[in-house]
Amino acid sequence: MIDLSTAYLGLKLRTPFVPSASPLAQELDSIRRLEDAGASAIVLHSLFEETLQSSAGYVPARPALDLYVSHLYKAKDATDIPIFASLCAVTPDGWISYARQLEQAGADALELNLYQVPSQADIPGSDLENGYLQTIKQVKSAVKIPVAAKLTPFFTSMANMAKQFDEAGADALVLFNRFYQPDINLEALEIQPNVLLSTAQDLRLPLTWIGILFGRIKAHLAGSGGVHTAEDAVKLLLAGADVTMVCSALLRNGISHLRDLESGLHVWLEKHECQSIAAIKGSLSQIRCKDPMAFERAQYVNAVKGMQNVVLTGREAWKILSGQ
Repeated sequence: MIDLSTAYLGLKLRTPFVPSASPLAQELDSIRRLEDAGASAIVLHSLFEETLQSSAGYVPARPALDLYVSHLYKAKDATDIPIFASLCAVTPDGWISYARQLEQAGADALELNLYQVPSQADIPGSDLENGYLQTIKQVKSAVKIPVAAKLTPFFTSMANMAKQFDEAGADALVLFNRFYQPDINLEALEIQPNVLLSTAQDLRLPLTWIGILFGRIKAHLAGSGGVHTAEDAVKLLLAGADVTMVCSALLRNGISHLRDLESGLHVWLEKHECQSIAAIKGSLSQIRCKDPMAFERAQYVNAVKGMQNVVLTGREAWKILSGQ
């Protein structure tokens, strides 16, 4: 019998498929359907500190927080799988206070949505990085449940920052968060939001860094972005992911797509005579490569050579077609 279970944030999950924070987790009915379709755990939609503040004097708006806490209570009561709360605060007090309340409401773990666009030119990157690390340390000291840090890839040294997050106490790193960049409406001549769902091509970034970090830090690794097929999930697991977050694929194909992902993973493992997730996890990570540099520089060199071959082949084809 093939074992699809995996360990993440101190919990044994039935499969590596975890629906990430999205509108799908805003309704109790959708949460029940996610569990029925095979979700091994669910990350609730993010609680943003800005929505808890009134415009007059930044007085906490209790109804918004109460609604989230109530939703968390109901989700826990309605399901038999772990429910993770997602928090995106902006002040030290906000991170600590809301983290404690989410823990008290029954969250099995916290995912800290470290979403900040570094747009202020007078703040050096080191200050921003230290701020992120302090957030992890403060939240870890305030709660007892596991804490995951959902990161962006925009660090000068991603490997070093991952190590520092690990040393700061993060129980898991979720790679990666996505900045939702604005667009310009040429008719209205105004800035407008433009949310684009991921594609399978977005898998390459978390795949690269999970492959590099596997075996080098203690924190669990979650791949987020680009998981649309079972094969995408397999690639992340081979690189070293403990879980594969799913969002855009469910928004595109429906919640039932979770069943297709699980079935496809089972088929792949069976075809390749692998009895468990543990048997393949990290088997193609950098630390297990005979030539570690092949994961970095040589990959780039080979890619460039491959593109050159494509260009040359294209030129030869054009000569033949044009009778030259």
